[in-house]
Amino acid sequence: MNWSPLFLSLQVATIAMVVSLVLGTAFALLLSWKHLPLPDLFQALVSTPLVLPPTVLGYYLLTILGPHSLIGRGFHAVFGGDLIFTMKAAVIAASIGSIPLVVGAVKVGLDAVEPSLVAAARTLGASPARVLATITLPLAAPGIVAGAMLGFARALGDYGMTQMVASSRFDGFGIYNESPASIFVHDELVALRDESARNMAIATTILGVVLLVLANRLTRRVRRG
Repeated sequence: MNWSPLFLSLQVATIAMVVSLVLGTAFALLLSWKHLPLPDLFQALVSTPLVLPPTVLGYYLLTILGPHSLIGRGFHAVFGGDLIFTMKAAVIAASIGSIPLVVGAVKVGLDAVEPSLVAAARTLGASPARVLATITLPLAAPGIVAGAMLGFARALGDYGMTQMVASSRFDGFGIYNESPASIFVHDELVALRDESARNMAIATTILGVVLLVLANRLTRRVRRG
């Protein structure tokens, strides 16, 4: 069995998990802020990747990151190459798809933090940044870890957006024609290599289910307090 597509997917998912965890935690903190203006609109925008068709999201990414866009031209000027059809584009696509799941899990962890502990720390003179670093985030750690697992699992299984911004020209380790597992399964089926597609699908499914089981256990732990 050719394991390189799975290893490539793991690499993309790991980087995307870090990106989505940082952004998702920041968004979750904003949603937990009582003075956030238009919270319903902000929540809707964060959750958009869950409801929009992947082709629509992929189209937006192609428009925003393409060689004729401002970002695409700036990237080419600095790095001398295109952003689309590279590993970087796949990471961006996977991160966007993962963010809503990360936000949801982290928000559960933040909501479980006892407000009296935060209030007591503030009364004793701790700054908001110190309260966040020493109380809020450590107590919300199970939710954050669950969010990281969900983000990783979602990034591992992304297909629609990755297909549009990476497709068969995916440049993984500097070598074209490498594809993440999700695209590899499709390409193998089209080429009538059913056994190869099946083996990769099974391996990806097992890994995804294990991550979801662990994430669900952590989420239940947070909700039970």
